[in-house]
Amino acid sequence: MALQYKIIPVTPFQQNCSLIWCDVTNQAALVDPGGDPQRIEEALSQTGVQLAAIWLTHGHLDHVGASSAIATQYKVDIIGPGKQDQFWLDGLAQQSQMFGFDTIESFTPTRYLAHGDTLSLGQLTFKVVHVPGHTPGHMAIFNQQANIAWVGDVLFCGSIGRTDFPQSDHQALIHSIRHQLWPLGDDVTFVPGHGPNGTFANERKNNPFVADQLFS
Repeated sequence: MALQYKIIPVTPFQQNCSLIWCDVTNQAALVDPGGDPQRIEEALSQTGVQLAAIWLTHGHLDHVGASSAIATQYKVDIIGPGKQDQFWLDGLAQQSQMFGFDTIESFTPTRYLAHGDTLSLGQLTFKVVHVPGHTPGHMAIFNQQANIAWVGDVLFCGSIGRTDFPQSDHQALIHSIRHQLWPLGDDVTFVPGHGPNGTFANERKNNPFVADQLFS
């Protein structure tokens, strides 16, 4: 049993939309389909998987923009983010205008995520971790079998998420990284919302914002 995934960069922000699937059952989920639905549909067609759900880490436009269109077309549920991010989803039309995107209408997910929830995909199980700071309802999604975490815009290679948005909190972000992500394990590979994958061990050693030496 193995987890497979493919990263599909979407929107002018090159957001890492991920297509994840269980190679035993062929069931798939999309993490953060932020835009470019046609490109996402092509990836679904090429891989030949069966889309079962959409999972959202947080409510920013470049992470959720294609969710409604794809959910409607494939008749799947939108799961996540945390309820605390509904104000971002309610404001999608304004976000679209601000960033020059085609207008995206607001929506409410089929269900919200909360810390400690589990998500299933075929024979795979994922743990949901609440990691506020970038947004108040931000969630990370962790698969222990493959040792991979989808962390949205909380952590990047050599950087951290922005905290200059409404209801962002820099101290909460640092706390989320150090007390919610690091305990998952040094050898965890993380898929960020933008840019290349990394490992928690490398960020603990080298990230100028959250390296262990800054807090010793």
